[in-house]
Amino acid sequence: MDYNEIVDIIGRVIDSAGVVVMLVGISAATINFCADWLRREHKVHDSYRLYRQSVGRSILLGLELLIAGDIIRTIALDLTYQNLGTLAILVAIRTFLSINLEMEVERRWPWQKERPECPSGTGEDVAAQVGKRNL
Repeated sequence: MDYNEIVDIIGRVIDSAGVVVMLVGISAATINFCADWLRREHKVHDSYRLYRQSVGRSILLGLELLIAGDIIRTIALDLTYQNLGTLAILVAIRTFLSINLEMEVERRWPWQKERPECPSGTGEDVAAQVGKRNL
């Protein structure tokens, strides 16, 4: 085996890991959603929100691995302007998808600080509740 074959195999393994992460994550999220729904542990709306967040996180991690595999294969194997342009387009599309998914999952822009939520699960942040109490 030469260098190019090894690097290609490594890139494909990382791509496969990305697909596996997405499949396992989505499957686990679906099983958890069905179990929550059957046990009625949460309201349907809350269970659905948790399901979407879990699926989104699985897709995000899978996309990151797919990007890593593409970068490894493009940079290490066949660095031409055409392949570099294709890589740039793929990374741009996957980054756009990642940002949109993160906004959906976290309910904030990726660069914003995380706001603590109220333990009651109403969705209001702690600062808003403290402000209400002081009125």
